Amino acid sequence: MLVDSHCHLTDDAFASDRDQVVARAHAAGVNMVVVVADSVTSSRAARALCAGRSDLVATAGVHPHHASEFDAAASAEVESLLGRPETVAVGETGLDYHYDRSPREAQRAVFAWHLAAAARTGKPAIIHAREADADVARAIAEAPPGLRGVLHSFSSGREVLEAGLARGMCVSFSGMITFHSWTLQWAVEAVPDELLLIETDAPYLAPVPLRGRRNEPAFVTHTAARLAALRGTSPEALAALTAANANRLFGLPS
Repeated sequence: MLVDSHCHLTDDAFASDRDQVVARAHAAGVNMVVVVADSVTSSRAARALCAGRSDLVATAGVHPHHASEFDAAASAEVESLLGRPETVAVGETGLDYHYDRSPREAQRAVFAWHLAAAARTGKPAIIHAREADADVARAIAEAPPGLRGVLHSFSSGREVLEAGLARGMCVSFSGMITFHSWTLQWAVEAVPDELLLIETDAPYLAPVPLRGRRNEPAFVTHTAARLAALRGTSPEALAALTAANANRLFGLPS
């Protein structure tokens, strides 16, 4: 059985067939999907979607693209959602200096708030890093004691990977590892078995041979097969390993 550790299932891309998407995931052997939020609105939607379900769990948090919208009301709502049992993680949070959709100072302040919230609540932080390696690594290193988390859809440099591993963070790989342009085999090899996760980041980053289509949780099987090959193991063993790691990180039923 597989766990898709990062999927934006509340995205409008799934508005017309969300139930069928979940059914296809189950048919493909994906028994749990972590429904990741990127704004206050999607945090609220993730809670509503996952409430009372055993196959979907939610996160709550604000992506760096929306950092400029993170005011006192937003922080209070995210804090409240983090107290709910169906909310298993903080984020998606982090820094994105590629698009710079929010001022970098605001991104850093909001990232620090989320890391502190993760340490305070004991729920892991889901960390996004794009073209901001030095500042992401510094924020992780300077975060309060007790921080747990995951470097999601890893595609950063050694500085970020080393900072995350030094804090015992998991590292998740997405469909990018199936792309012909993937050159980070060193990262795949550096992550210990007990910290390895897989994800779709759906509706984005559909893996080969489905690249160009809307991604969905069922497609994580292709990523699992490729990651297994890169690490010299079987897809079945890789699925069991990453599911156990996700269960432990997010406090999911085994």
